[in-house]
Amino acid sequence: MILSSPAFHFAAAVANIGTPAAATPIEPPQATIDTPGDATEAQPAVGQTDQIAQASDLAPAKVAPLQVAQAEPAPPPAEDGAPAPEIDPGTAAAAAAAQAAAATSAEQQASTAATAAAPPAAEGPPTVSVDEALLDGRRRPGVQEGLPDRITQDNVGAVSPPPPEAFPTDQIPVPDRWRLVQALCPDKNFPGVQDTCRSILDPYHQNFLKGDRPINPKDVPWLPITGDDWFFVLNAISDTVVEPRSFPQPTGDQTSSEPDALDVFGRDDSIIFNQQFIVGAALIKGSTAFKPPDIEYRLTLAFNFNYVDVENRRILDVDPSEDTHRDDLFVGVQELFFDKHLGNVSDRFDFDSIRVGIQPFNADFRGFLFQDSQLGIRYFGNRDNNRWQYNLALFWRLEKDTNSGLNDVTQTPRDDWVATANVFRQDFPIPGLTSQISATLNYNREKGEVELDHNGFPVRPAIIGTLRSREYEVFYLGYNVDGRIGRLNITGSLYAALGEDRDSFFTSKPAQIRAFFGAAELSYDVDWARFRVSGLYATGDGDPYDNHEGGFDAIFENPIFAGADTSYWIRQTIPFAGGARVVSIQGRNGVLNSLRSSKEQGQSNFNNPGTMLLGVGGDFDLTPRFRLSANVNHLWFENTSTIEALRIQSDVPKRLGFDYSLAAIWRPSAVQNAVFRLSGALFDPHKGFSRLFGNSQGDDRYYSVLLNVILSY
Repeated sequence: MILSSPAFHFAAAVANIGTPAAATPIEPPQATIDTPGDATEAQPAVGQTDQIAQASDLAPAKVAPLQVAQAEPAPPPAEDGAPAPEIDPGTAAAAAAAQAAAATSAEQQASTAATAAAPPAAEGPPTVSVDEALLDGRRRPGVQEGLPDRITQDNVGAVSPPPPEAFPTDQIPVPDRWRLVQALCPDKNFPGVQDTCRSILDPYHQNFLKGDRPINPKDVPWLPITGDDWFFVLNAISDTVVEPRSFPQPTGDQTSSEPDALDVFGRDDSIIFNQQFIVGAALIKGSTAFKPPDIEYRLTLAFNFNYVDVENRRILDVDPSEDTHRDDLFVGVQELFFDKHLGNVSDRFDFDSIRVGIQPFNADFRGFLFQDSQLGIRYFGNRDNNRWQYNLALFWRLEKDTNSGLNDVTQTPRDDWVATANVFRQDFPIPGLTSQISATLNYNREKGEVELDHNGFPVRPAIIGTLRSREYEVFYLGYNVDGRIGRLNITGSLYAALGEDRDSFFTSKPAQIRAFFGAAELSYDVDWARFRVSGLYATGDGDPYDNHEGGFDAIFENPIFAGADTSYWIRQTIPFAGGARVVSIQGRNGVLNSLRSSKEQGQSNFNNPGTMLLGVGGDFDLTPRFRLSANVNHLWFENTSTIEALRIQSDVPKRLGFDYSLAAIWRPSAVQNAVFRLSGALFDPHKGFSRLFGNSQGDDRYYSVLLNVILSY
């Protein structure tokens, strides 16, 4: 870093002024000027060689700047015993040359003798050495320039600077980059640092609240910290959602006041407004540019307000006397953990760390199995210059708030645990691909418990089948891959669910769990466009009354796949009425047809019809700020045996329908601090869906519109 300061100007002066040497005197002006590349020297005019040589003998070591001489009459000869008048050397030489060209040889000799007898000339204008006459920034070859004075400082606690010999002479070492910038900030007009001297609310430049400068322990004596490498990081997010939508809403004698609405499913329009503020703060020890933090304390709170309006009663509350609209407010703890860096195991900062508390975790690349923020302990690290990465974790699942989906720490955690271990390997099996193998255990012991959600609906056990509570343990063995082969981007997941359901809700007997899952997405980039194809297969149960359960279900899915939450099927919840109560075909922000009471509060269910999906889509970056995304997905049940048994309805087709979606994303500043998204989705049902959710209103298509504004600090 080079700064415009008095010390810098001194260093620049030393750099530009070489060590003065015994320089050759500057010659008087000639008719021809030499250049460094000329091999032929300039020759003086005929008849002037002797005069120039005599004048050179009288010239001082330093001469005045070159001037054009005017011819003047020669001075009269000095009288005997009288001192000769002072003559400027340049003027005398020019006059002698003029007289030599116009007078006789005798007069030339007299003039030459008078000039030779003249005493040294008096000092003229200020003189400049050869080194000083160089242009700014030029250096003389072979001349070693001087070093600047050694820098001293009284900045207590700062790192001592290296000696001047370690730096070029035209640069100044910066002893402490954080304190130096902070010291310059009060002078808003100081060149080069105006972008640094910004408001504390500005997230785009250096800011104490972003961890750009360390905490001074003297300013916060109430914090138990020592040293000069503690940083404070604050982040804030505003997430606003406005979502008009339609979906099949069960109706009956107590649920609707509309005439001619006595049907299994009634009018289906609905609107949601959701405002969420997320505020997080972290206290971090250590410089994290090239290594993980030594210590980290983090707290993240989410403040949620939501409003919902539907057409029928008993959709939002179990009490039919309640209105068809509801507003709710909740505060959830999404992160509260302590992270300790146990140590480095190589000079490339391969490390081991441990984290304890409420923390986020994603079991795979796309959130198919378990993506949540839960209470747990996690041991993690890497090896071989980050080519190997590993996680060992144990989570104790927290209860969720019904209407916001946030963690509810005021309730006792569930009798539901998740233990997982995974290993990542970069450039395996071929360069460009990252592979992961994992083993995850979901150990559920909630038999005998009855849990109602905040709206009064039962969620454990689910109101389906025998209505009896249940418990289970299931192992998930998985392989995941993400990366590219040439220009082809690839992501994929394979899972096998193996375990035991102690109480099948069809037979009330133990059943062996044998279910499988596979998903892949391939994409190809062409300039500013990305084209992709997606496929997903989750097995369904073929016989709900045997001692095997073959329907695949996840622990807590949140898939970023096939359009994600812009897709109608992934974004919305489809209630399964007629064969169960308060049970959905699939959960909100989920793709699996799992027949669960709630993704957040319910239990996994392996007696389900399974899911098949095939989709195509594309992302088009029209500008760095504006993107369009489009998706078309076709969905099926994998096996309808469970659906037919619950609805006592035969020959339910597998085809569910087509899901069309289009999204526009605008980032005004080309960064993620402000993101505006508008999307629309349309679900066109086929026979499998229409057979289950027909209604007398003639609503044969369902829509979803999503306006989402995310502002981040």
